Amino acid sequence: MLQRVIARFRPEPRMSLAMGAGSRTFEPPRRRRPEAALSIRRHEILEIARREGRVLVEDLAGRLGVSVQTIRRDLGELADDGRLERVHGGAILPSSVRNIGYEQRRALNGEAKAAIAALCARAIPEEASLFLSIGTSTEAVARALLAHRNLLVVTNNLNVANILTANPSCEIVLTGGSLRRSDGGLVGEMTLQAIERFKVDLAVIGCSALDEDGDILDYDPQEVGVSRRIVRLARRSFLVADHTKLQRSAPVRIASLRDLAGVFTDLPFPEALTRLCRDSSTALEVAWPEGAPASVEDSALA
Repeated sequence: MLQRVIARFRPEPRMSLAMGAGSRTFEPPRRRRPEAALSIRRHEILEIARREGRVLVEDLAGRLGVSVQTIRRDLGELADDGRLERVHGGAILPSSVRNIGYEQRRALNGEAKAAIAALCARAIPEEASLFLSIGTSTEAVARALLAHRNLLVVTNNLNVANILTANPSCEIVLTGGSLRRSDGGLVGEMTLQAIERFKVDLAVIGCSALDEDGDILDYDPQEVGVSRRIVRLARRSFLVADHTKLQRSAPVRIASLRDLAGVFTDLPFPEALTRLCRDSSTALEVAWPEGAPASVEDSALA
């Protein structure tokens, strides 16, 4: 009986396979670490990335209570799965031919967008005509214009029109066109034809990505067609874009920073883009030139 018990718990022998002059030893596979905890943590990482546009290794380690090595391993495997794209110090949402959802975009960097919008609104005079395009950043500009008087606003964004109904001194013109149910945007040939009837003082556009060479990018060719048209027809054009747009890519080009009168953002641009704006006489207005306020940083780390 004792011999049977000993044999039952005796380790399995290694197997060798002759290969030429030498031999290769095979060991039983190691037991994998349970996946449940990893899946929960990686889900949290993805949620943070969708909410904030970027994740940083050391920040995630502090938030999730694990080592930086563990976070690097998680980011590596999420990148291998195509869910994230690795960048220096962390990861971003991957480049894609599709934008992230409207509700996710609306929740992304809300305080930064509000600060940018307030800065942009100060550059828009009363009794002006302007075009506000599709996007959550331009919707923030609409909120910042509620106290402006005697505005004429042309828009292909139902959300912008609804916001501005709270300003009794603002005349609102909707372009018409095909309704994009996902975000309330109006696009298509009818939209382009309507835009041709106007020559506004200012066009305010947003974007999904801003390339390192100064190109302004987006995803939907129809939406891009509208943005191109209004930049061409407006007397001056402004871009509103927070810093996360520098961390993303999109496939369709709207214009260049060189084509604009001004850019409004939350944090300072990299030196190359700052120099491009300066050389092109494109005004660069930064809401937080010394970096994000402590309240914003604290909320990001919560």
